[in-house]
Amino acid sequence: MANSGIQLLGFFLSLIGVVGLIVGTILPQWKMSAYIGDNIITAVAMYQGLWMSCAFQSTGQLQCKIYDSILQLDSSLQATRALMIVGIIVSIAGLGVACMGMKCTTCGGSDKLRKSRIAMTGGIILLVGGLCAIVACSWFAHNVIRAFYNPYTPVNTKFEFGAAIFIAWGGSLLDVLGGTMLAASCPRKKQVSKYPPAGSSRAGPSSGTKEYV
Repeated sequence: MANSGIQLLGFFLSLIGVVGLIVGTILPQWKMSAYIGDNIITAVAMYQGLWMSCAFQSTGQLQCKIYDSILQLDSSLQATRALMIVGIIVSIAGLGVACMGMKCTTCGGSDKLRKSRIAMTGGIILLVGGLCAIVACSWFAHNVIRAFYNPYTPVNTKFEFGAAIFIAWGGSLLDVLGGTMLAASCPRKKQVSKYPPAGSSRAGPSSGTKEYV
């Protein structure tokens, strides 16, 4: 029962993590304009995400524009896009594999050891997907920090972290945690004793002796 509970907990944590990855990837608030220096009082707040850039005015109006060309984007943004998409696809595949191997499901056969190995494989796949998302978020954050502390960057073009990158970070960590729990739920094989039982060793000589007349 404990093993089945760990599998269920890991599966739902990974499921919540995948939802967080999808939401974080779609939202445009990966970085937002920093209010420093002469930019403290402004009527427009700028947001930039993986797919679009938005301007939020003080009147409450939000205007977004999807990036026109992929080739005109920065290489780091393209790499972040690719890693997030790969992480989401791999994590969804890992959820499907883990669902087949969980003890509470009927698919995947009736062999408990085989189902546990399938669940462990799904957990490893989820780990790979979560690590791809962590690398993407960390890389994007590194570029934001480097541009923020660059003295040659104009003050009105400096950005800081937005809400979407924290959602993506949290989703990737939940994905990794759930994958770890699924990967660690595989039971170990029972150790077979190298020595024969005591009863068989005693019965052996008596059966092998022959009586002569």
